[in-house]
Amino acid sequence: MAIEQVTSPSETGDPFVDVDFSQLERSLRRPRTLVDFLLTLLVTGMTMFSLIPLFSVVVMLLWRGGRKLSLAIFTQLPPAPLEQGGGFGNAIVGTLIIVALAVLATVPIGLLTAIYLSQTHESRVASVVRFCAKILTGFPSILAGVFAYGVIVLTTGGYSAFAGAVALSILMLPTVILTAEDAIRMVPVRMRDAAIGMGATHTQVVWMVLLPTAMPGILTGVMLAVARAAGETAPLLITALFSNYWLWSRGQINLRQPTASLAVLIYNFAGVPFQNQVELAWAAALVLVLLVLGANLLGQSLSARRFDQP
Repeated sequence: MAIEQVTSPSETGDPFVDVDFSQLERSLRRPRTLVDFLLTLLVTGMTMFSLIPLFSVVVMLLWRGGRKLSLAIFTQLPPAPLEQGGGFGNAIVGTLIIVALAVLATVPIGLLTAIYLSQTHESRVASVVRFCAKILTGFPSILAGVFAYGVIVLTTGGYSAFAGAVALSILMLPTVILTAEDAIRMVPVRMRDAAIGMGATHTQVVWMVLLPTAMPGILTGVMLAVARAAGETAPLLITALFSNYWLWSRGQINLRQPTASLAVLIYNFAGVPFQNQVELAWAAALVLVLLVLGANLLGQSLSARRFDQP
């Protein structure tokens, strides 16, 4: 019967056998630990301090805008200067229509551009397009409105929802392009190689492998672009203008006329000396924030689902 030989920890080569773990305990008496604690406290305090403006705006909107919320403001038209009551249902509808038109114009162009950039990233043309897209992310929104005014409003002879959608699509396009390109690039190479190994063409790889896999990330970029476009005011002031009426008449929707939007309604009503209009501006601001918050939360959920994929 073999007898096992008992070895001491030092003979086994354990590197931690001679370590005094009591010396590793954190103590504020040690300079390094004290500095770490103070810096952590400073960063936490500055973070909370930076959140004060955000929370103060949200609380103010809930306090002043929430009191005016009712079913009537979603179904009625804006009131006259000395009139009481009213609502901004046409502005909600106009905002949704303008943003929807901008999405319809932006997503196909942005998606095709992102596919081109992700597949030909080393070409000079792709580098120029990518550089221009990054420049457009900081493009002043008023300049997009001026461009749409010169191209659409002056050409057609009037303000319209189409002109506002063109201005917003210019602002949405770079966000969609860059996020979609990153989403397509993050698709594992092995999936692409497996599809090619099975005999798939390059087009089939893009439309049946890359796009379905990257779709959560693409939708995230679209939602972020929508959230930005919904809150823009300056481009709509000189393209869609404003209207106190519904977009439809006699059962038909007319998109070639001035169109109301929440952002412009807030701009118009916030500076007037009438209490009813000011309260409606606060309520419209709350509704607009809730719409933008919903779009951002949807984008975040899609992004989380994207990274949870195996």
